[in-house]
Amino acid sequence: MLVEKNVPLQPFNTFRIVAKAHTLVRIGGEADLRAVLADPVLGPAEKLVLGGGSNVVLTGDVKAVVLKVEISGMRLLAEKPKAFIVEAGAGESWHALVAWTLAQGYPGLENMALIAGTVGAAPVQNIGAYGVELQDRFESLDAMDLHTGEVFTLNAAQCAFGYRDSVFKHGAPVQGAHQAMGLKGRALILRVRLALPKPWKPVLGYADIERKMLETGCRTPTPQQLFDWVCTIRRGKLPDPAVTGNVGSFFKNPTVTPEQCADIIARDPKVVHYHLDDGTVKLAAGWLIDSCGWKGKSVGQAGVYEKQALVLVNRGVGTDGEGATGGEVMTLARAIQTSVYERFGILLEPEPLIV
Repeated sequence: MLVEKNVPLQPFNTFRIVAKAHTLVRIGGEADLRAVLADPVLGPAEKLVLGGGSNVVLTGDVKAVVLKVEISGMRLLAEKPKAFIVEAGAGESWHALVAWTLAQGYPGLENMALIAGTVGAAPVQNIGAYGVELQDRFESLDAMDLHTGEVFTLNAAQCAFGYRDSVFKHGAPVQGAHQAMGLKGRALILRVRLALPKPWKPVLGYADIERKMLETGCRTPTPQQLFDWVCTIRRGKLPDPAVTGNVGSFFKNPTVTPEQCADIIARDPKVVHYHLDDGTVKLAAGWLIDSCGWKGKSVGQAGVYEKQALVLVNRGVGTDGEGATGGEVMTLARAIQTSVYERFGILLEPEPLIV
């Protein structure tokens, strides 16, 4: 176990916010984690699990012990009549896993290509894009209880997946509440297993992909073609974190009742919305933000991306200064929330973890 002190975290968060970890431990496997839990100082200390840092906003130096997850490995665990079961270590790059599965002949993740972050973070956020969510391909995961050191396995139902949500984003319920125990701050994901369906069928019901089919004249893309299309689409819409600091979509798309949607349409007929199977309506948060005039605006070095209002960026990356602070990012975010609430009566919820 290697314990590091006063570690700069700018390289470990895609927003490239300057902050330090008072204590950081790299977790390459279960043995490292057990050593942390057995340590008389580190064991009882508050902990922050950090993967690729693609879904976190640091508002200052981190006093909690940072557990930097670097568990590697990708393999075909089993081939079943209806699916390939693939297992990957929590520290692997998600996009690298998507590319690897395609190269090995195990398609099914291509719609989620180029999503930043690690494999271990994918179930926490229930990542998704272009018609596919992690829960659609999830088989199970292994995690370690940070209080007891016990390794346990969860299936999809036990993960309680929702829209950008899971059991890992909620704390333990209040006494007497009838709900599954939350695992926020209590568990570190070690390995994730995915079931990639056989036979493969492309997921195409998304406007940007439909446009690609029209442009290319290809109505039956291969998994690799779909992967390439998704990468092209995402690169055209979203800034590269290596060039412009960001965490992707900053706010969740809000869900409203049909009556609420009808009221908004009466005032703003062009509102972008999608009817869901459960009868509710999902509104495009980017459209709501853009309608309030925020695209391209800034607070200090924190700004709203010119091509996509849902993305907040660090305009100071690569400059002589330190770039945007966490405080500037959150000031901008709160101002956007206020504008959208005052105009539409909807309170936008941030996607990333605010530390």
